[in-house]
Amino acid sequence: MLRLLLLATLALCGRCSEQLPDGVQRVVGGSQAQAHAWPSQISLQYYYSGSWYHTCGGSLIRQNWVMTAAHCVDSNLSFRVVAGDHNIDQSEGTEQIFTVSKIIIHPSWNSNNVAAGYDIALLRLSGSVTLNSYVQLAVLPQAGTVLANNYPCYITGWGLTRTNGQLSSVLLQAYLPVVSYQTCSSSSYWGSTVKSTMVCAGGDGVRSGCQGDSGGPLNCAVNGVYQVHGITSFVSSLGCNVLRKPTVFTRVSAYNSWINSVIAQN
Repeated sequence: MLRLLLLATLALCGRCSEQLPDGVQRVVGGSQAQAHAWPSQISLQYYYSGSWYHTCGGSLIRQNWVMTAAHCVDSNLSFRVVAGDHNIDQSEGTEQIFTVSKIIIHPSWNSNNVAAGYDIALLRLSGSVTLNSYVQLAVLPQAGTVLANNYPCYITGWGLTRTNGQLSSVLLQAYLPVVSYQTCSSSSYWGSTVKSTMVCAGGDGVRSGCQGDSGGPLNCAVNGVYQVHGITSFVSSLGCNVLRKPTVFTRVSAYNSWINSVIAQN
């Protein structure tokens, strides 16, 4: 079961607030990432009936702060963050696990309408991670940065491998080039559903984000360094990999000042 937020959009958390646990869910059309190739990627997990379940991705932006999607954490659940993971069904000895001590959701977020934007939240961890070859901080883009049409990027996550499909326990990645706002907001794509504070990527009908990928990064290399330009937000309710319905991300560069102010005040 998935939470339908609009007729045309579907939030990508593994378990939204009205859902019962349905296991772990993964990237569509991707391939297995090299273990720990994306060391700022985290698994956001919730506690239910004695066990922890993956629900969303996220990016480690400070040693005690994680950036994720607001719709991942706008329910009354207990969350933890697992950094340094690759296979979330096995203990590999590289994991660092922290409970979430504070959740700060953007004040303009509307849980009834993910397409209104502001799908961003910051999580303060109960402690600070130790940086090593398995766990690193994400690099964020400069404020206001907008990438060109067809700019090469990658989505990473533990989401569904196809709509209503098979599960995988390892981190996957998929090549998702940027679709410009001009194209993505045209009538043959997302139209007015997409806002300028969002980033579209993919839309080839093959590769996409899917349930369980929410909150995770859109990774784009700028001057040889991968930066997190997007936070996975939603896809079409018709399916994850629908032609000309690219995966939609919160554009991180629209929120630099909010991110910095939240961390400074907390």
